[in-house]
Amino acid sequence: MLRSRIVAWLRVLLPLTALALLSVLFLLGRHPEPNATIPYADVDPQDLAERQAITNPTYTGVTTNGSQLTITGTEAVPGGSQDEGTVQTIRMTLRAKDGRAAEISAGTGKVEGDQIALQDGVRMTTADGWIVTAPEFHASTSAGTLAADREVNVRAPFGDLTAGQMELRPVAPDQPDHILDLKGGVRLIYRP
Repeated sequence: MLRSRIVAWLRVLLPLTALALLSVLFLLGRHPEPNATIPYADVDPQDLAERQAITNPTYTGVTTNGSQLTITGTEAVPGGSQDEGTVQTIRMTLRAKDGRAAEISAGTGKVEGDQIALQDGVRMTTADGWIVTAPEFHASTSAGTLAADREVNVRAPFGDLTAGQMELRPVAPDQPDHILDLKGGVRLIYRP
């Protein structure tokens, strides 16, 4: 009997409390400011209209050996010809058929056909725990290769390496595995 009285009172009090809370929200809400600016309009609209660019571009494809390639950036600007351009804050993922992946990031990327020159803080991280940094990488979107012609610094699970050149390429055109080839005066500091 007591429980049914409590339920009966709660059926009346709870909706009235909810109505009172909603009324307070509407009465104490802010008044609109007619002269307020839109907070996210910090760019010059005329500059946006005159300049050719794509924000947040994404490219996804498959290399000749079947590896998946995904490239994203914050902005892409076309170049002089049809197959040229630059990409800002570029991130590339190369995923082989066996599931192993390499993540590459750079400040800028210059595109010429299927070749991309990655510059400004280039870094590659593999699924095996290898971290490779270099001043510049050259990537091929069709072959699924990545190369550095200048000195590279490598942090491997077993120590630190430096080399004059580096290439990440498929073992064979029909095989999904990739090999990281370091050459040109390779030095290793072993850390057991």
